[in-house]
Amino acid sequence: MTRILFTVQLTIAVVACCCACSGPRPIVGQGQRAASQAPAGELRFVVPSGWVSEKPSTRMRFAQYKLPRVDQDAEDASLVIYYFGMGEGGSTQANLDRWIAQIQQPDGGDSKAKAKTQSVTVNKLSVTTLDVAGTYTGEMTPGSGDKQDKSGYRLRAAVVETPKGSYYAKLIGPGATIAHWDQSFAAFVNSFEFK
Repeated sequence: MTRILFTVQLTIAVVACCCACSGPRPIVGQGQRAASQAPAGELRFVVPSGWVSEKPSTRMRFAQYKLPRVDQDAEDASLVIYYFGMGEGGSTQANLDRWIAQIQQPDGGDSKAKAKTQSVTVNKLSVTTLDVAGTYTGEMTPGSGDKQDKSGYRLRAAVVETPKGSYYAKLIGPGATIAHWDQSFAAFVNSFEFK
């Protein structure tokens, strides 16, 4: 009898739980988006010949490439594409300003005055590019406070605005190596599409 009573109580509890769980769903207000309604797709691009694909070293890195150095340079260039999620990662201008601040001018001049930016539309995507040269002083690892000190460097970057949020591509390396890969970087940017 006790066993039957326990079984009936358990059945009632399970049915009550199921009814409670299948109740009305919360309403998603304007400006909010349910995860299931996030736009499908992601940034696509053509990887230029000669670029070496690397395994992204963190989850924030959507893709990572080594651009082999030219003979007179001691180091390879590095291109990383970051994606932080929809609505994350900061504005286009905030990222441009942060990257520009990582380049110091040998004469103490203003890097922002020497930086070249351009806004274009590529396959219906808004893309803002940056090109600035000088001494690279970005942090060795984010948050470490230990900074690089690499003279003769050049930073090229692109912020790509997609329906799923912005992607941030940053290319950094010795000036001659970046110049060598200049045309392939331009082709890479022009291949951006969201699908």
